[in-house]
Amino acid sequence: MHSNEPMPSSSNISKNFWRYTIPSIAAMMVNGLYQIVDGIFVGHYVGYQGLAAINMAWPITFVLSGLGLMIGIGSGTLISIARGEQNQLNAQRAFNTGLILTFIISCLSFAAFTFLGDYFLQLQGAQQNIKHLALDYVSTFGNAAFITVLAGAMPMLIRNDDSPKIATTLLVIGALTNILLDYVFLGLMGWELKGAAIATLIAQGITCVGGLIYFCSQYSTLKLKISLPDFSLSESKKIMVLGSSALIMYLYGSFVVALHNYQFMIYGTELTVGAFAIVGYMMTMYYLVAEGIGEGLQPPVSYYYGAKQPQHIRQTLILAMKTTVIAGIAWFLLLTSFPSTLISLFNSSNSELTLEATQGIRLHLFAMFLDGFIVLATMYFMSVNQASKALVISISNMLIQLPFLYFLPKLLGVVGVWLTMPVSTMVLSCIVAVIVWRDINKRCKQLDSIENQAPLIDL
Repeated sequence: MHSNEPMPSSSNISKNFWRYTIPSIAAMMVNGLYQIVDGIFVGHYVGYQGLAAINMAWPITFVLSGLGLMIGIGSGTLISIARGEQNQLNAQRAFNTGLILTFIISCLSFAAFTFLGDYFLQLQGAQQNIKHLALDYVSTFGNAAFITVLAGAMPMLIRNDDSPKIATTLLVIGALTNILLDYVFLGLMGWELKGAAIATLIAQGITCVGGLIYFCSQYSTLKLKISLPDFSLSESKKIMVLGSSALIMYLYGSFVVALHNYQFMIYGTELTVGAFAIVGYMMTMYYLVAEGIGEGLQPPVSYYYGAKQPQHIRQTLILAMKTTVIAGIAWFLLLTSFPSTLISLFNSSNSELTLEATQGIRLHLFAMFLDGFIVLATMYFMSVNQASKALVISISNMLIQLPFLYFLPKLLGVVGVWLTMPVSTMVLSCIVAVIVWRDINKRCKQLDSIENQAPLIDL
């Protein structure tokens, strides 16, 4: 559907929700294949040391994707709100500012990676060969920071131009390219982690170029016509504030993985970090689904918010919550039923690594459906222009882990490290559930007064 047309009739909330959510989930899963495929090839061609190295590099490189998503979510929210208000000029301004902001942030990221990459690896306890492998991966991404940041923002910009299928198609092409190049660079040429990084960057570059071509085509309403006068400082601040919670979620992931790496190096071994990498890939598969549901939630909810239709917001949120929780429970049951089969994707011969990863799945992932709930709650508040609530939840998700990550390993050793995330997530989920429930009730009460003032707008 062309982006200057209204959304389908909101009498069918479920249809509207799935119209955006299915492509979003597909896009996130495809996008996630970049790191998962890297892990598969690294596990088979480099071994557990390669898995440990990529897991120590990941908290650093993951920030680039978070910066891209921050811009994509922030710009996309402003674009959809402007569309709901029937204001195409504001939508174009948000788009232009988002692209220029991408370039500025990429330059800063390049400088940070150049001077601080080695330092952050040392903080996680990386030593000798693992440090060398990880630094190859980090420096390669740092040199091409613009590609990764733009690749993180581009799908959201295309999706909020009401072309979710095009966004998904570009990501599929990129993912297939990444798989092929991973085999060439790691399997045939033996480039180890540097080869994995180059393969990912080439694939992301294809997605970026395809997106830029789309915005120059007749199929888009938002147009690629960037000039410095189009850059709005106030608009860039709005984008960063609205997207900050998305960035915090990525920082949260990086922060948690880095601290776990450090603790596993103290209470375990390099093999334990390798097992943690495998468990992390299993978690990522669900996290991508939850994030895809959240991204699918954003365009219709932002539109309903702009059109002042709180009842439709409530119905969409409830549907998204049910979907997220059910998906998390189902994935954990599958993981615990066939752990060895799934672990063999990343490890073909090391039985000790398989045993360690199996224990990690059972201890670390039993409450991951609640992590999906927190992701969705954060995305919901961003979508209705309540960036402060979303930011508080995201920051709390990081801070609440600290005491558990300090005390549980002292009491339980390596088992305590595995249990840190699920225990802290359970505590935070109770608090977030209350916040979301109160917000839903508040919107329901406001509905009556809105109906008395004017009839609901039919999308």
